[in-house]
Amino acid sequence: MIYDLLISPFSEFQFMQRALAGSLALCLSGPLIGVFLMLRRMSLTGDAMSHAILPGAAIGYLIAGLSVEAMTIGGLIAGGIVVLLSGAVSRLTQSGEDSSLAAFYLISMALGVLLISTHGSSVDLLHVLFGSALALNDSALWLLGSITTITLLTMAWLFRPLVLECLDPDYLGTVSRAGSWVHMAFLLLAVLNLIAGFHALGTLMAVGLMILPGAAMRYWSASLGGLLAGACISAFVASFSGLLLSYHLGWPTSPTIVLCLGGVYLLSLVAGRFGAWRQGQNGRQRHLRG
Repeated sequence: MIYDLLISPFSEFQFMQRALAGSLALCLSGPLIGVFLMLRRMSLTGDAMSHAILPGAAIGYLIAGLSVEAMTIGGLIAGGIVVLLSGAVSRLTQSGEDSSLAAFYLISMALGVLLISTHGSSVDLLHVLFGSALALNDSALWLLGSITTITLLTMAWLFRPLVLECLDPDYLGTVSRAGSWVHMAFLLLAVLNLIAGFHALGTLMAVGLMILPGAAMRYWSASLGGLLAGACISAFVASFSGLLLSYHLGWPTSPTIVLCLGGVYLLSLVAGRFGAWRQGQNGRQRHLRG
């Protein structure tokens, strides 16, 4: 019974094995980026960038069809342009980086949907927006593995400046001139991971795998190491559960995985070490002692 429920889908079907391998790759890097986005209070920035890659991916799709390489290059170029433009506008004008990024991402998303709607079909649009973890091929898996490796190596190299910029960016600016390029490198890493998630989950769902695990672990751990490790583990558990539910119940894969991630977040919100129920209990105990 347990074998049929938990193991059989992955042992019998190669597309499930590929989906699980792709999920593991995404869960090793995406949640790490999400934790730092959360610590910087930039969680919605991740959502904005996930939409910003849409026109590049759409152009790659229209030129070469469902080519992993074309859609990746197009998404990377589009995301990089939006990041650079939003940074330039925030430095040259009175506009903040968040507002300029929001403006460019809205323009990008509208352009991407327009391109696909006028030159493709509704099926094409759904594929780009929602992806399909069950349709990962060898090229997509190599891409996910490569992006994960690049992310882990780069974050290991930039770990101290990233942490310092999250905690005290003004101090980093006084002791080093690396603050601006570290920030830009981090945003480009975020774009890379959103492109990786886009191939499996689509542009609308990719940010869920990045943001929700870190947000959930905020209610369990007060240390950065605990946040990073817990985010990766919870993301993989939710992805594994989502794939099984999708297989057994016939639900669409991407929304199911994100809903499992949402379930982990809601459970953490209520029952976590720093969740609502525990904080309520501590408040009542302090009231009684007082």
